[in-house]
Amino acid sequence: MDLEKNSSIYVAGHGGLLGSAILRALRAHGYSNILTRTHSELDLTRQAEVEDFFNNEKPEFVFLAAAKVGGIHANSIWPADFIYVNLAIQTNAIHAAFKAGVRKLLFLGSSCIYPRLAPQPIREEHLLTGALEPTNEPYAVAKIAGAKMCLAYNVQYGTRFIPVMPTNLYGPGDNFDPEASHVIPGLINKFHDAAATERRGETARVTLWGTGQPRRDFLHVDDCARACLCIMEKYDESRIINVGTGRDISIMELAELVRDVSGFKGEVVWDDTRPDGTPRKLLDTSRINKMGWKPEISLPDGIAQVYEWYLEQALNT
Repeated sequence: MDLEKNSSIYVAGHGGLLGSAILRALRAHGYSNILTRTHSELDLTRQAEVEDFFNNEKPEFVFLAAAKVGGIHANSIWPADFIYVNLAIQTNAIHAAFKAGVRKLLFLGSSCIYPRLAPQPIREEHLLTGALEPTNEPYAVAKIAGAKMCLAYNVQYGTRFIPVMPTNLYGPGDNFDPEASHVIPGLINKFHDAAATERRGETARVTLWGTGQPRRDFLHVDDCARACLCIMEKYDESRIINVGTGRDISIMELAELVRDVSGFKGEVVWDDTRPDGTPRKLLDTSRINKMGWKPEISLPDGIAQVYEWYLEQALNT
């Protein structure tokens, strides 16, 4: 291991869901020489700004967690933004990291890079063996390019750039904007509002997209951050590595967990005219499990924690 407590570490996207969790994990493990920049301080889509930052600060290690992310709805209305912004961020950061001599970089991708109908659980080798899910194809194409860029630089330049593919993440600090949220914050929004309507003595119902049948693996972001730190410290193979729980749940079952936490008692309607997305997405996590990492936060406990955060933080901003 060559990551030391005083190593210079840059967390790109430290204000986001995963970046903020990585920042918490680093500090909890005694790493103190951490570089961060807000978007107003450093626009990662601007090549000159990115190269100036890397040349001046010379970080030794980089967690590249900056990205434009969102659920099915966001991907459907902003596909150009999802492909352009993510390609620009990762292209600028990865190339600047190479030029500045960064010792190791973790590129945080997404499980949506894998084929829509990939065998389950999905191994890293399944990449590019089938068609992508249409509802998030622009984002997936960008993330595939980032992963392949890391591996290409490793081959040509001998870098240590590791593509990490987390499953669906959730946790405190998530995006609860109805236009851009992923499934768990979206469900929390809907069930909380409906429960509040019930408490006023009015009838409410919740309408959700799709059939509820697709199955997903959900990982608490603090567990993912611990996985990222484990990979940065221990993993040196020039191969993609998956991060997930190894267990999945249907969206309908997930909705019932959120309903229970919110206290909503009314009707839930599934709008099957809306897209479901990929039928099932469960990652094979053998590589990271062999390194000794495993998730610590159960899904029911994690959802209850996020709902408390939502009540305390999101509703007061």
